[in-house]
Amino acid sequence: MRILLVEDNADLAGPLLALLQRERYEVEWADNLSQAQALVDKLEPDLIALDVMLPEGEDTGFRLARQLRRDGFGGAILFLTARDTVEDRVLGLDLGGDDYLVKPFSLEELLARIRALLRRGSTLRQNVLERGPLRIEFASRKVCWNQQPVSLSDKEFVLLERLALHPERVFGVDELISKVFPNTKSGHRILRVYVHRLREKLGDSVIATQPGGYTLGV
Repeated sequence: MRILLVEDNADLAGPLLALLQRERYEVEWADNLSQAQALVDKLEPDLIALDVMLPEGEDTGFRLARQLRRDGFGGAILFLTARDTVEDRVLGLDLGGDDYLVKPFSLEELLARIRALLRRGSTLRQNVLERGPLRIEFASRKVCWNQQPVSLSDKEFVLLERLALHPERVFGVDELISKVFPNTKSGHRILRVYVHRLREKLGDSVIATQPGGYTLGV
């Protein structure tokens, strides 16, 4: 699952990033509005943890949430903010927020709320995919092939997840590299390596090679 943290306080963002990464979420961090907007398009997050007060203004987080909903963003929005009035909470939820957590907060409570939002289906994703011998539980990252559990690395799962969420779509090579391996310098080679690994672990048929790219093969 992909999370975008929008928080301008680096002293808070650092520990939150480390915490979410330990929980095996794919996380990106933005500390201002323009970065957040760019990362929404790049990451396609399942959940945005959003501060209200950003460098562009005290209500920037509210304005961003409203714009995202107008643009059709279907992921969960969790406000993380020091603004604790009832009016602020109501406004945040009315503008498209799914939950509202006031700073300072417990890290355990934050994780619990994130898990609840992802379970609730705020995203348009399905929780479980079953196609032929393949079964994927997206929230828990459990993968089975022919009813046998298979252990995947983070990047292996992210690649399989992207193909599985759109099983009829052919993904171009460059698109997969930009989404799954955005910082690679290995070019197309790294994608071929991970496709080979998934085929070794799950069976040759799990990924089909198509002209110009790949698609789920089952």
